[in-house]
Amino acid sequence: MFQQVVIWIVDIVSLWGYPGIIVLMFLESSFFPFPSEVVVPPAGYLASQGEMSLSLVIASGILGSVLGACFNYWLAVKWGRPLFERYGRYVLLTPAALEKSEKFFAKHGHISTFVGRLLPGIRQYISLPAGLARMNLPLFIAFTSLGAGIWVVVLALSGYLIGNNQELIGQYLHQIMIGIAFLCLVLVAGYVFFRKKRLKRQINEG
Repeated sequence: MFQQVVIWIVDIVSLWGYPGIIVLMFLESSFFPFPSEVVVPPAGYLASQGEMSLSLVIASGILGSVLGACFNYWLAVKWGRPLFERYGRYVLLTPAALEKSEKFFAKHGHISTFVGRLLPGIRQYISLPAGLARMNLPLFIAFTSLGAGIWVVVLALSGYLIGNNQELIGQYLHQIMIGIAFLCLVLVAGYVFFRKKRLKRQINEG
């Protein structure tokens, strides 16, 4: 069944070309459970066969990811806060907790967005707290593009170098995701360390 889905995606990408990648990655980056692992690697494989351009595959993947993230951001801005204020108590989310989360994301939204885009299961939904906090939109797009760009490059190169072998690609991606998760931990730890150091220096200077 999975192999049939992969074949179907390869056919869609072959037929639609770069707009197909953009549409599928838009879906993957929004609420639709559409894994990017079966979208970009087949396009990378087609690039290795000379049927597509690797750079345009990567650019299309990033564009689709950013558009999907902006869609979620817009949903959160448009309906997020009224929805949570009305029904949040049913999931133990009080107005005070909502306000705290918004303040946190207002301060740390850039690192949260960047790291969130690199982590499976989080990348599709990190746009929602950004929208709730009304994070600066150009900043949100910049860090979304950076995080999504790294992931899309990894996926595209996997298909380009390994070929259309989803099982082998899955094995390599699993190892890569472990490495990315470790990198994210290092980045967050470094961010916290330098932020505390800067805050301490400001206190001493004040």
